[in-house]
Amino acid sequence: MNSPEPVDETTVDLTDHSVDQRPADRDEPATPDGGRLVLAATPMGQVDDASPRLRAALESADIVAAEDTRRARSLAAALSVTIGGSLVSYYDQVEASRTPGLLEAIAAGSTVLLITDAGMPSVSDPGFKLVAACADAGLRVTCLPGPSAVTTALAVSALPSERFCFDGFAPRRSGARRDWLSGLVDQPRTTVFFESPHRLADTLAEAVEVLGADRRAAVCRELTKTYEEIRRGTLAELAAWATGGVRGEITVVVAGGAPRVRDMADLVDEVEQLVDGGMRLKDACAHVTQGGGASRREVYQAVLDSREDDRPE
Repeated sequence: MNSPEPVDETTVDLTDHSVDQRPADRDEPATPDGGRLVLAATPMGQVDDASPRLRAALESADIVAAEDTRRARSLAAALSVTIGGSLVSYYDQVEASRTPGLLEAIAAGSTVLLITDAGMPSVSDPGFKLVAACADAGLRVTCLPGPSAVTTALAVSALPSERFCFDGFAPRRSGARRDWLSGLVDQPRTTVFFESPHRLADTLAEAVEVLGADRRAAVCRELTKTYEEIRRGTLAELAAWATGGVRGEITVVVAGGAPRVRDMADLVDEVEQLVDGGMRLKDACAHVTQGGGASRREVYQAVLDSREDDRPE
């Protein structure tokens, strides 16, 4: 999840359309016009979590774009496979500059395998820019599914998982973090996010103040690794635990908030104020019901009824 410093890599000209074209990986033939981008999830801690498809793709891809080339080589060694194509780094700081070259290589018929340090590329990791560029260019994108800290933490959190949202990393600064937490007050879905171990105690303490001490949550540390730890409890309990210091990769899961019971007359007044300010009635109803407590249809009808009652006889 963290971007590494630039590291040694095999030299490759990403704009050279004469790259040797190797067969696509053994599972899935390439499209008739050749190239494709393959996103591959990598183990978060246990190398045995790597799929056979990942092993085959490491050997057969024309280009392996890795968040950290050293880790990519270590992964290949642990899997007893040899990276068969060119190995290039693809981390946050070079994502924008490397994307055009990789896009041209795919368009020319190459298979590009994209991996990050752990988990699924483009999920709070490098990859989104390349996926979006391929989609815009009409180039094929496929995925080798596998480990993900988001779904793993959700599964073990013991919190409702039928509906959830993922918020990436919590904001670094206290003010922005409090604003973000305020948006979760009425969020009915379970929320999953990443946090630095150095900021976890502050984030949980602020969550207690904004979301309430009794809100249920789970802190998942070093998922799938030797020292994996799952802490479940109220935000107050977890905040007290975190003050002692926490190390490792952290994923936090917070239960959804209970819907607010709001007075319909207040909602109608809010809608009318928004309409007086130039907003359309339907948009105003949607705006005031974002936090739950009433449906847009109910508020819309209440506004119409209120206006009817206010008409002179």
